[in-house]
Amino acid sequence: MKLQLPDAHGLARLFSSDYFQARNQFILAADRLGTPCLRQSIAHPLPGPAGEQLSLDYAWIGDPEAPRVLVTQSAVHGVEGFAGSAIQLDQLLNQDQQDLPAGVAVLHIHAVNPHGFLNCRRVNEDGVDLNRNFVDFSAPAPANPDYEELRTALIPENLSAWDQASDRLARYERDWGSTRFHQAVSGGQFSDPEGPFYGGAKSSWSRQVLEKLFVDLRLAQRSRIAVLDLHTGLGPYGYGELICDHPPNSEGVQMARRWYGANVAEPALGTSSSVPKLGLIDYAWQQAFGDKVCFLTLEFGTFPFIELMESLRRDHALHKAPLSAADAGQLEQVRQSMLKHFNPPTTDWQEAVIFRSRQVIQMALDGLSSEELK
Repeated sequence: MKLQLPDAHGLARLFSSDYFQARNQFILAADRLGTPCLRQSIAHPLPGPAGEQLSLDYAWIGDPEAPRVLVTQSAVHGVEGFAGSAIQLDQLLNQDQQDLPAGVAVLHIHAVNPHGFLNCRRVNEDGVDLNRNFVDFSAPAPANPDYEELRTALIPENLSAWDQASDRLARYERDWGSTRFHQAVSGGQFSDPEGPFYGGAKSSWSRQVLEKLFVDLRLAQRSRIAVLDLHTGLGPYGYGELICDHPPNSEGVQMARRWYGANVAEPALGTSSSVPKLGLIDYAWQQAFGDKVCFLTLEFGTFPFIELMESLRRDHALHKAPLSAADAGQLEQVRQSMLKHFNPPTTDWQEAVIFRSRQVIQMALDGLSSEELK
């Protein structure tokens, strides 16, 4: 059954104004479902500013023994959770009008990074980019020597040198070319805890919770798993790109192409707005479930990359600098800049997000149900 797109009032209901509204709406919608639904909240170790509970919440809809599972993940990058939460809420609110295919269940994982969602930052409570945190920390940290070369241009020691640092970054991109530059900046780094795209020095709280969910929900016993990781901020405005980081020609890629066709973009082949990256959350799912899983990032574009980097750089610079009471205004400015870039408050963008997410989720459900199980 095709559903009409929400009007402006409906979109305002889906796109929450803050983390707490998003969490409450997700919980209420899941608890009101008429179909079988298991919901759980996993408390974050840090509270909100007034002692409120932060949590990763999930809802399992359908047969708990289903051999095929569709998974959505929101707010791996906290501030990107506004759109991801809206997509999950839209699915929950319309679930009673949609029959799941036989043998298929749906798992919505809400606010993987609740602390970042609360504070409108991409990183978690430790300044770690969760989508670079999935590496083997028992081995030497991956190297990114190009990042080391340009790190002081990314986040200058003195904010008065901001314009000169930005000019240096532009020269690096011109001299290195776009691909090398983007990989140096956003591919992941493990040497600069106060810089962007930092993968951390240990397994994060969110990673530990996710890996425990793999076990608690017995996902290894499933025959097929489709994962849609919901992100915003990269690519053309309003377009939802399907990014596949499975190794080229692997079963994961083949499955993605069977289910999503020519929509699939591969960073490893240079066909994506993204570049190959270290420590992606994708790799945890791939390592845990092998050829059973098809993991794709659904990335909704907003504004140009240079604007993304300006917001991120200022966010990291202000959280790095010793702050005085007078800096509260600057922090609010950068918070609003992050919100604008990763959650544009316009009806056309929100409509595009809901339309495309419904389309892609239906493709995932159709793909799951059409696969012959061995």
